[in-house]
Amino acid sequence: MAEIPMVFILAGLAAYTVLAGADFGAGLWTLLAGGRGADREAIRHHAHHAMGPVWEANHVWLIFVLVVCWTAYPVAFGSIASTLAVPLFIAAVGIILRGASYALRGQLDGALGERPIEYLFALSSILTPFALGTVTGGIASGRVPVGNAAGNLVTSWLNPTSVFIGGLAVATGGYLAAVYLAADARRIGSRALELAFRDRALASGGCAGALALAGLIVVHYDARPLFTGLTSDGGALMVAVSAAGGVVTLMLVWRNHFGLARASAAVAVAAIVAGWALAQRPRFLPGLTLEQAAAGRSTLLAVIIAVAGGAIVLVPSLVLLFRLFLRGRLDPSVIAAAAVSTPPPIAHRARRRLLGAFAGTTLLIGVIMTVVGSLGWVLVVGVICLFACAMATFALVTAESDHGS
Repeated sequence: MAEIPMVFILAGLAAYTVLAGADFGAGLWTLLAGGRGADREAIRHHAHHAMGPVWEANHVWLIFVLVVCWTAYPVAFGSIASTLAVPLFIAAVGIILRGASYALRGQLDGALGERPIEYLFALSSILTPFALGTVTGGIASGRVPVGNAAGNLVTSWLNPTSVFIGGLAVATGGYLAAVYLAADARRIGSRALELAFRDRALASGGCAGALALAGLIVVHYDARPLFTGLTSDGGALMVAVSAAGGVVTLMLVWRNHFGLARASAAVAVAAIVAGWALAQRPRFLPGLTLEQAAAGRSTLLAVIIAVAGGAIVLVPSLVLLFRLFLRGRLDPSVIAAAAVSTPPPIAHRARRRLLGAFAGTTLLIGVIMTVVGSLGWVLVVGVICLFACAMATFALVTAESDHGS
């Protein structure tokens, strides 16, 4: 049971690396737009607006990872958070500055002060993944001992392995973003932007691959146990999967198959997370195994049930969000056209009213039974009603999107 929450954490890390990493990479391309005049502005505009519908949702995974870690593995979490407080603080500041500058950038389109805000957004998009990468490097290289601030506050994250992983995080983010943005450019029918980001995907993919290979040399000399884990058994297999995924992605991008390239690029990056986990298993921190770090059985059971229940609400919502996003339904032009669309048919309106009534009824019953109920079965029924409300609301939103399409 001690390993199940760690599986949740690794899944969350993989999702955050793939999804939020691409968002950070889009910020990188606003800084490295290149070109001249209108071409440069078009690249910046595309990179900025393509992430609009999903950038906030991607941080759900970071929150999820933190909550599960401090609940299921409190001693390890306390050791990590205290020893690596500096890079974690830098990452938090970077996320805040990035969110604020992104919101301001949307309100200053063409106005005085737009360019400094855009630079702040780009720099925070580089600083944040680098800081988070150094945190990963500190843990992976065994520089976080067990105890409150027991490790060195500087060398725990400013060391060869941490700096390498921080740089790799920035490079893979740029690589993912270029692949995704090329696919988005094709969807909106912009051949110029498609070619621009195709070139960037090929260049950044090659750079990320070269950096990863060079990083194995760094890890060999700076974190020998990690290197041994990455070059044997499951760790070696994941390294091979990542390398193969990277090569396949470059081939797909070269042949302009951007939809498939999105998937293979995600697999290549997610395999890095899996390889790190297998390379460290069963060690969590130096002298602390996963079993030793785990909380009590009742706590672990509560975490597993909570995650399973939350997934019922979260996963369908995120699936719907990305479904609408990838189909272009959240593009400004589509939203504007939907505002003047014809009214839905009578059958659709009847279904919508029925779903709305069911959602409202189950919400009311669920709230009453969970708040005032004292018996165990009353609470269970109340929770079931709240989940039914969430699913009905999801079905209602899905019905709206299907009618609009």
